[in-house]
Amino acid sequence: MTTERLRRLTPNDLDDAQRAVYELIAGGDRAKGTQHFPLVAEDGSLHGPFGVMVHAPGVGAVLQELGAAIRFRTSLSARIREIAILQVAQAMGSEFEWWAHERVGRAVGLTDDELLHLSMGGFGSDDPVENAAAVFCANLLSSNVVTDAEFARAESHLSVEQMINLTVLVGYYRTLAQLMAVFAIGVPGRKPADPSAGCHHHAH
Repeated sequence: MTTERLRRLTPNDLDDAQRAVYELIAGGDRAKGTQHFPLVAEDGSLHGPFGVMVHAPGVGAVLQELGAAIRFRTSLSARIREIAILQVAQAMGSEFEWWAHERVGRAVGLTDDELLHLSMGGFGSDDPVENAAAVFCANLLSSNVVTDAEFARAESHLSVEQMINLTVLVGYYRTLAQLMAVFAIGVPGRKPADPSAGCHHHAH
């Protein structure tokens, strides 16, 4: 078993720069409305990628702001956003991302069947825009190249703005997954899996 490699910073541990990032995360858009997964632990430390961000406030402040923009300030539907995030979580084997966004996904209407398909690396929708978005993200996750044919297929259903938003979303959630892999950060209250054992997701 790998234990977390980063000391969890509680509010009393924070210097001014770290506190500013902490307050942006704990007091920002993510903290408003329904909480589908907990941001803050009982000791006041932050879960998941947010606990990493406060350790490097110069980058963390900007990174959390980008995340808030992707979550709350794009033209993507909530379903498309969560489908794309879950595609990244599955492709990267990110336990925390899957755990957190499976909950958000259910709240925005993803079904057990859809979650099961996403957990196995597939997704299909009768909605042509959703389907195009999922295919576009799958392309980004499986290859460094977007072919002319792939681009044309995406462009027939998605606006330029949506394509930009999805491309940035995939990059951002890949970055978070990588941060959590480097520092062995798993699901709150669950021991992180041994990275050498591979990652298996099950949608219940």
